[in-house]
Amino acid sequence: MAYTPQDLANINQMISGGLKQAMIAGEMVQYRDLNELLRIRRLIEAELKPAQARVSFPVRYAETDRGV
Repeated sequence: MAYTPQDLANINQMISGGLKQAMIAGEMVQYRDLNELLRIRRLIEAELKPAQARVSFPVRYAETDRGV
């Protein structure tokens, strides 16, 4: 399912307003509790991040004492 920034805005509005039902990706969705809303928000945020921003390992650079 492809999410949009509007879907993320809807979820954030639901969390802040205490709502449990919203239109997400063109479908009416009803959630059970806050934990489920927080989980779906993390999922939407992860999908909306560009692939370049995802780094699965830390980047390390070599350090030398003599400027070499």
